[in-house]
Amino acid sequence: MKTEELLKKYWGYREFLPHQKEIIESVMSGNDTLAIMATGGGKSLCYQLPALHFGGLTVVISPLISLMKDQVDDLNARGIPAAAYNSSLEYRDRTRIEIELKDGTLRLLFISPEKCMQPHFLESLKVSPVRLIAIDEAHCISEWGHNFRPEYRQLAQLKKTFPTVPLVALTATAIPEVRRDIREQLGLSRAKEFIGSFNRKNLQYRIIPKKNPMIFLANYVGQHRNDAGIIYCMSKRETEEIAADLQKRGFKAMAYHAGLSKQVREKVQDAFIRDAIDIVCATVAFGMGIDKPDVRYVIHFDLPKTVESYYQETGRAGRDGQDSECILLYSRGDYTRVRSMLEHDDAVGERNLRLALKKLQDMTEYCETSMCRRKYLLTYFGEDYTEENCASCDNCAHPPDRIDGTEPARMIVGCVKQLPSQFGIELISDVLRGSKSTKIQDYHLDILPAYGSGKKYSKAQYRTWINELVRQGYLDRAGDKYPVIGSTAKSEDLLKGSAKVMLPVPERETAKRAPGVSIESAGAEDTALFQRLRSLRKTIADRNGVPPYVIFPDKSLHEMACLRPGDRERFSSISGVGEYKLEKYGPEFMEEIRKE
Repeated sequence: MKTEELLKKYWGYREFLPHQKEIIESVMSGNDTLAIMATGGGKSLCYQLPALHFGGLTVVISPLISLMKDQVDDLNARGIPAAAYNSSLEYRDRTRIEIELKDGTLRLLFISPEKCMQPHFLESLKVSPVRLIAIDEAHCISEWGHNFRPEYRQLAQLKKTFPTVPLVALTATAIPEVRRDIREQLGLSRAKEFIGSFNRKNLQYRIIPKKNPMIFLANYVGQHRNDAGIIYCMSKRETEEIAADLQKRGFKAMAYHAGLSKQVREKVQDAFIRDAIDIVCATVAFGMGIDKPDVRYVIHFDLPKTVESYYQETGRAGRDGQDSECILLYSRGDYTRVRSMLEHDDAVGERNLRLALKKLQDMTEYCETSMCRRKYLLTYFGEDYTEENCASCDNCAHPPDRIDGTEPARMIVGCVKQLPSQFGIELISDVLRGSKSTKIQDYHLDILPAYGSGKKYSKAQYRTWINELVRQGYLDRAGDKYPVIGSTAKSEDLLKGSAKVMLPVPERETAKRAPGVSIESAGAEDTALFQRLRSLRKTIADRNGVPPYVIFPDKSLHEMACLRPGDRERFSSISGVGEYKLEKYGPEFMEEIRKE
């Protein structure tokens, strides 16, 4: 049966998603294959469909029981014989699966890496008709990855045990170093490699200062009542406290973390999937294997440790392709807290600590950058993004005002050049602000011409500007554990006066320019106005022959109903309102907002 016929018969689809067909054909041709596809890109089909083509047995290595269960349930519901073999099974279920393996009636067997590599089980597989081996979440094999699992290293034995059986390794998050490590560790020297786009176009990325976070959460989920959402927290205690707070406010929320019993975790997961609850407050233990397509928002209450984990967790939003939001509440205090946790973790060796701190620094730069957040993410994963404005991250939708920052830039670069050695951003800021700290005095930095020359700007502003100068190439950053700032060839151009630099407006000026327009400080939403705006949107959409969300997403209407912008300047501050939509749709919406 042709691949399209299998797709239609068992999955009910007529077309493949991007890269699916090429990967499936590579696997079905007997090639070892490495597939990097974003969450929601349909990775599982890339081994499920070939399993039907090959017949015999496809062994799927999977890291979590919940991931196995969801896929097995889905496959069995489609009439495809599949089973998961793990420690949670009753004796009779294990016996049944072992009989099915001997009889050759199973098409897919999901198993953990630990179980798969047990000598007794590996020997039993040798007498089974193994036709394909799939390794899901393959980034776990790499020390360069964000979720390294030592037991995955043992999987290198699979190619030696089954040298003629094709192996497909799949993951959603793998920077170039991780991809190289996956190939080397699994012995995939001649593997076909397919790298899909990491660009989830329907996701909107936003960083919000972590001030009064519970007030923000209450306002936000109030505006998205009945929408499904995940709130990721750093600690088990936070998940329970936030869930309890939201419950008191009338929201259907539950906590999920590794400290709960297996039965409770399954209850929460099942309630979320079946829409019995709308919100899960979770640690990173939640999410893998959750095939819920309509998660409309993912909020990180705390700073993730890596860009990879952030990308993977935000990827659980909008798997149905509809507009969804990814919000991160950010504070430098969280950075300090995570760094301290890493430095005091005895299980982390010196090399791994340096790597972990480098990844934390990358995550912090993502939060503090003024560039397009989508571009930052895609560049991190080795993908070019040439658009000047993605229109769906906070930096693009509301780019920070910029000024001619040549003078402060020259002052910062001059300070870096005067320092007797390379130092970090904090110390550079202290020199410029004239700090009397012990370190300033120990290094005699208070005698430098730059000392105290920039007292009028805050440390936060210098952090923003120095990061921006690094991005523009006027300064350089080096080091993992303790990043330091140095000069570059472009530094001389700036000091000589042959370069002009644009920098974000200082915080105090920004605050004066845009008072009271943030959704975080807004009042309660006018629900009646929201419904009127939805009706107007439907009328305009019908008139233009497009879906309503093309005019404005629900998120924009929620902000309009909350902020009631009655003039062009305030209307343009609404998320999702660009110049084109301001001109085309703004007048009608503002007229509706002004109505009593």
